[in-house]
Amino acid sequence: MNKKKLFKTLAYLIVFILIINFFANKFYWYYSIWYFDVIMHFLGGFWVGLAFLYLFPPKDSPLGAIFITLLLVLTVGVLWEVFEILINEIIAQNPFNVLDTASDIFFDLSGGLCAILYLLVPLENQRTGSKE
Repeated sequence: MNKKKLFKTLAYLIVFILIINFFANKFYWYYSIWYFDVIMHFLGGFWVGLAFLYLFPPKDSPLGAIFITLLLVLTVGVLWEVFEILINEIIAQNPFNVLDTASDIFFDLSGGLCAILYLLVPLENQRTGSKE
């Protein structure tokens, strides 16, 4: 995928995430739809993975790109969870939920893995000449 097309995909995806998040906060979808948080974490992980691969396209080793991309997605996901925990503890005064935090990080990583598959599988097929 060329960089211009990938940039457009990133821009459309972040605008989509922002619009959906706006409506989710306005209509309380995070509280009324139990799985909505899962969808948003997946999309966030997908966006972070795509953004990293856009900024640092893989050169020689797709395996290294996969590892570093997943590590970055994990880092951003953990930082977001720390932010979420602090907000819940200080402002909302909700108790810490280990299962919610673990599932959020899992879906962040799932989104990042899908970003890798979305970009690197076609690139690898181009490089090897495969038509799959």
